[in-house]
Amino acid sequence: MVTPNDYGEFETAWCPGCGNFPIRKAVVQALVALDLPPHKVVFSSGIGQAAKAPHYIRANVLNGLHGRSLPAATGIKLANPDLTVFAESGDGCSYGEGGNHFLAAIRRNIDITYIVHDNQVYGLTKGQASPTTMQGQKTKTQPHGAPSEPFNPMAVAVTMGAGFVARGFAGEIDHLADLIVQGVRHPGFSLIDVLQPCVSFNKVNTFPWYKERCYKLGDGHDPTDRVAALERALEFGDKIPLGVLWKNDRPPFGPVPAGPLAAREPDMGVLAGILEGYA
Repeated sequence: MVTPNDYGEFETAWCPGCGNFPIRKAVVQALVALDLPPHKVVFSSGIGQAAKAPHYIRANVLNGLHGRSLPAATGIKLANPDLTVFAESGDGCSYGEGGNHFLAAIRRNIDITYIVHDNQVYGLTKGQASPTTMQGQKTKTQPHGAPSEPFNPMAVAVTMGAGFVARGFAGEIDHLADLIVQGVRHPGFSLIDVLQPCVSFNKVNTFPWYKERCYKLGDGHDPTDRVAALERALEFGDKIPLGVLWKNDRPPFGPVPAGPLAAREPDMGVLAGILEGYA
């Protein structure tokens, strides 16, 4: 039986009070609930404070380039579909540098779970506006306020028909852990956008700010109703919905042969036919 101790305890480089701590706790809680041993789990991450999260979990980890967590996660899942694969990074890495890969992963519907630490700022590089920073919000590099409308990942994911779209909050650990469990169990691409206060560089979107605005979706919301899901996805400001906004039964990318690529025997007859085509 898997326990939290299996995933280890590590000294981190995060600021005291950082929202990354409760997200890490929720991730481990979800892995234990899924009874997944560390050797069957892979995390792919990019660059940033959020992308360091897998460094502090005892599991298989690939830490790559800025915005490139999803291509690596896709390759890992195709090479060994027996693994449970996560991509994990921040809003800048995921929706800025990695925005094109975000769209491609939704279209392919790869069976991976994408956990995005959305603190609405670039934390590692000390506080400039990110794709999700609210318009008009002042930062160190936007002293007159961020000029652009924020990117809405939930609305984009719902519009493109992603398999599973949910939003969590670092201040609701048990709720977030349950969303991660649901995302892993859903076949296909699962997005879990996590509202995560940055206590050092974002003095607007704080824990109290979120707590005043966030509410959990109840039984009155139908996550299979795309119009209703889009309405909730567009709701951000005085009220912010948490929970599963949208899910569907799109078949995941495939068919993918069972078992790891290294254990598969090549079909030499098929290969010979391919080579003959070049003769």
